[in-house]
Amino acid sequence: METGQSVQPAPSTGTVARGSAVQEFFTGVGMLFRGIGMYARSPRLILLGLVPALITALLVGGVLAVLVWYISDITEAATWWAGGWDADARRGAQLVVGIAVLGLAGLLAILTYTALTLAVGDPFYESISKQVEQRYGGVPGEVDVPWYRSLPSSLADSARLLLISAMVGIPLFAAGFIPVVGQTVVPVIGALVGGWFLAVELVGVPFQRRGLRLADRRRVLRGNRPLAIGFGAAVFVCFLIPFGAVLVMPAAVAGASLLARRALGLPHH
Repeated sequence: METGQSVQPAPSTGTVARGSAVQEFFTGVGMLFRGIGMYARSPRLILLGLVPALITALLVGGVLAVLVWYISDITEAATWWAGGWDADARRGAQLVVGIAVLGLAGLLAILTYTALTLAVGDPFYESISKQVEQRYGGVPGEVDVPWYRSLPSSLADSARLLLISAMVGIPLFAAGFIPVVGQTVVPVIGALVGGWFLAVELVGVPFQRRGLRLADRRRVLRGNRPLAIGFGAAVFVCFLIPFGAVLVMPAAVAGASLLARRALGLPHH
């Protein structure tokens, strides 16, 4: 089977008990903590995962630092329509715009960071994911493709996912201009939406091993949406913590392997 060919998920090895949407959400959160536990107990996994995560964090962090440095100029240019307002009202408008710009940039930065880190560290994260899956019985009918051959299709899937997330992020960016709501409700929605896209991105490693592409990931996770959002939102929040993205990324890959196994009906305990 060639990588990139869309196939049906592996048949379930048993019935997966599902609770309410809230229970599934917190089960997804728990998968990240299980990934952290697996990761923390293995020094080798720590070394494998930190290097590519750190490299990408420096690149993405540098771009964000430039954005923050020029945020005043950006907000002034974006609020040209408030030029005739009094000083306090104009500063208030610039503050709202600044928060909205940084919010959208943060969402896209996290997704870009994840995609780039998975690409840069593909052999390392493939090793982490494979070790997790071997603990629970491995992968039936595994597609063994060298990382350099699967990289182009992985990058293409990531680019499509980033484009979709940008299209979703634009309405959130606009909603960020709404006073109070834009600074309270919208960030929560942004974390949930960002969590969904993160989950879809992170399960790319175990899905690629099965010859499954982006469309397959989205289809399978749609059937487990609360679970996927819970896992992804937990990762999203951790990525917002300084150095959290570097430290949590390998654990997120381990947790995503558990998420993929559960979504595909395979043993994960």
